[in-house]
Amino acid sequence: MVAWLPHLNAFLNAVAALLLVLGWWLIRQRRESAHRLAMLSAFGVSVMFLISYLTYHTAIGGTKTFPKDAGQAVRAIYLAVLVSHSLLAATVPILAVTAIYFAVRDRRHLHRRVARWALPIWLYVSVTGVVVYWMLYHAYG
Repeated sequence: MVAWLPHLNAFLNAVAALLLVLGWWLIRQRRESAHRLAMLSAFGVSVMFLISYLTYHTAIGGTKTFPKDAGQAVRAIYLAVLVSHSLLAATVPILAVTAIYFAVRDRRHLHRRVARWALPIWLYVSVTGVVVYWMLYHAYG
């Protein structure tokens, strides 16, 4: 039953990435209400991803390994993407919650300061989540 969760996780990561880009574009257009909705939606989708991800890894009790027959160069690229993705993913909840906190408190200067770091890291994690999924389940799975 949990076998479909990696596909859902990739979908949620892709949706989060799209919402983050939309939110960035909206704030550049000075559409604050729409920006707020897009960013809070990205946060909600990311929370759903985290729940799904933890459910999957708790249910199967481990992880899917990258195939050894994919070649050393491809394996090295996969591992580089996976390690950077995993390390940065640990920072996203802290950065996102901090940015949201400052936005809700209308501390715009601090919100912008955190968001300058949070957005590219969060976007990288969302996109590389899809890349890891694609490499693991489609390209070399």
